[in-house]
Amino acid sequence: MNSETYLDFCFVREQSGDFAPEVDQLLSELFKGVRLNWYLDEKSNDGMDIVVAEIKGMSKWQSEEETIEFIEENASESFWKYLQGYQMYIYPAKRGCGSCGTH
Repeated sequence: MNSETYLDFCFVREQSGDFAPEVDQLLSELFKGVRLNWYLDEKSNDGMDIVVAEIKGMSKWQSEEETIEFIEENASESFWKYLQGYQMYIYPAKRGCGSCGTH
């Protein structure tokens, strides 16, 4: 069953402009075939380019640990070079409505 998936990443590099398109490409390659969408917020501050990626959608991952394992196995070197922080929430689908105690 699919899980509701919410990921937030913060990417940082020295300022050189047009960072959001590069981050978009990194995410497109990493999450190819996964039903996720993202919004990128790009800022520059103190000589640094910063992109915050808000990602949400449905995935096959059942836990944050499974998600981290997927990212560790599939992310590019540039992804790791720029990544400065993240948070994630994975909400697995539950069977039934929960009102009668059956699954």
